[in-house]
Amino acid sequence: MIFLFVEMPFCTYILYSMSIDKFYVGHTEDINVRLQQHNSGISKYTAKATDWIVVFTQNFDTRVEARNREMSIKKMKSRKYIESLITTNQ
Repeated sequence: MIFLFVEMPFCTYILYSMSIDKFYVGHTEDINVRLQQHNSGISKYTAKATDWIVVFTQNFDTRVEARNREMSIKKMKSRKYIESLITTNQ
């Protein structure tokens, strides 16, 4: 039996920082590298904290799809919506 695993190269992600009690929504090609960048202060918004953790990811085949999903989450402007995504994803 042969198993094929298709890796989807792009993802939309949500980070959470307990120290500032905030969420951050973004998209990337490499979530591990991006998380490291957020925790090292490279991103202006996330530089306020160094304890960011990934609480949600959704994979896509293209960057356009990942960015569109990021924008749709941000357009909701709702912490409750983000929390529901995280709860549903677990």
